[in-house]
Amino acid sequence: METILFNDSPEDLYKAAELIKNGEIVGIPTETVYGLGADASNEDAVRKIFTAKGRPADNPLIVHLADFNDAVKYTSHIPEIAYKLADEFCPGPLTIILPKNDKIPSVTSGGLDTVGIRVPAHPVMRRIIEISGCPIAAPSANTSGYPSPTTASHVMYDMSGKISAVVDGGQSEFGLESTVISIENEDTVRILRPGCVTSEHLSRICRNVIIDKAILKEVEAGETVSSPGMKYKHYSPQADIVLLEGAIEAFTEYVGRNYGDDVYGLIFDTDAESFPYRYLTYGSNDSQLAHNIFSKLRELDEMGAKKVFVRAPSKEGVGLAVYNRLIRAAGFEVIRI
Repeated sequence: METILFNDSPEDLYKAAELIKNGEIVGIPTETVYGLGADASNEDAVRKIFTAKGRPADNPLIVHLADFNDAVKYTSHIPEIAYKLADEFCPGPLTIILPKNDKIPSVTSGGLDTVGIRVPAHPVMRRIIEISGCPIAAPSANTSGYPSPTTASHVMYDMSGKISAVVDGGQSEFGLESTVISIENEDTVRILRPGCVTSEHLSRICRNVIIDKAILKEVEAGETVSSPGMKYKHYSPQADIVLLEGAIEAFTEYVGRNYGDDVYGLIFDTDAESFPYRYLTYGSNDSQLAHNIFSKLRELDEMGAKKVFVRAPSKEGVGLAVYNRLIRAAGFEVIRI
């Protein structure tokens, strides 16, 4: 099929919303990354998402709503703590796992009896939800396993000819997918996928915040997961990614011992002056690293990199989210130097 590139004019947003109402797939900007949007209640439309992405069927999709109060239409129970979290973080980059009802088909939830609910902040996504009148399932709009898209051109590169349209809403603000949490009880939440809503943020509302073990470790074969991004190799460019933990001096020495044709470093901005080998930088603080990581991984592919040694971020705050994406991009190959 021909994939149409829309802009964010009112006319084009109506066209995009009509496509979704009619069971088609549209690449839509959000403040996190671009999403591959379809009517979450339409089984045939949702299957088109899995086909376009090449996504495993047991990897659940997040459902996007214009207002958190609409979650009552698609869930069987909403704990009081979920409303408190929504008051603080919605609209925004937070997804809350809740028990679903029959309006969300099994194909959308990956066969689970729960569904992730998010209220996006991006005005384009919000307007398309409102016009279409649909709950929109929207995983990242990339080929499954490849770095998530943060611009419309990234989506067109991956999805041209596979989906009906892409809406260009500019570059994503955060650059990483939403934080996904489950609710253990009225005092405790568990982070299943870290994002720009951090454990420190959540601690303002919840007494206890648990970091799930799968954030830093590989999920065992056959294990059921409740959130996207917990299972399978993710976020990986064509280049071989190796994550290195250590000071810049040790990092530089290690790269030097393993340097050759088509080898690059992906380093912090502050490392550039002393690093003598081919490199790209991806920021000087955790928020910048998050904003840039996926676009830089894609850029390294465009440059012909075959192996990339990445300077590991911290595991604090937003740094944990960046680290989580990088260990999955590296297939859990981490070297401490």
